Amino acid sequence: MTTENRTIVHNALAGLVETGDVDTLASFLSEDFVHHRSDSTTSTRTEWLAAVHAALGPTAGMRVEILHLLADGDHVVVHSRRRLPDAGPEIVVVDVLRVTDGLIAEVWEIIEPVAHAAANASWWQSARH
Repeated sequence: MTTENRTIVHNALAGLVETGDVDTLASFLSEDFVHHRSDSTTSTRTEWLAAVHAALGPTAGMRVEILHLLADGDHVVVHSRRRLPDAGPEIVVVDVLRVTDGLIAEVWEIIEPVAHAAANASWWQSARH
């Protein structure tokens, strides 16, 4: 199951990252798919695909580098580095995807601008002293 789920996510993202192919990604999502953001907002399959198309579609310009693709049971974790278009900031993203019956059913997304990484880790530094 773990290997199959990793392959499903890899195949869903491959065309998207290479060419901005949102339609292939859509074919890997369940009809009741839910996207969760760290600010507690959620979006439906349709809403999320529209946002992905706007950010990563063929003319959108965001570049994505997948750094890690890890799987355990029905969950797959994708760690990526993304460069926003028009000289926008570089961000690091961790997505946790849940795969059910061969389709991606949910994704939780955590985003951090690279420029904020040091400031966001300051609590860790002060806790160690």
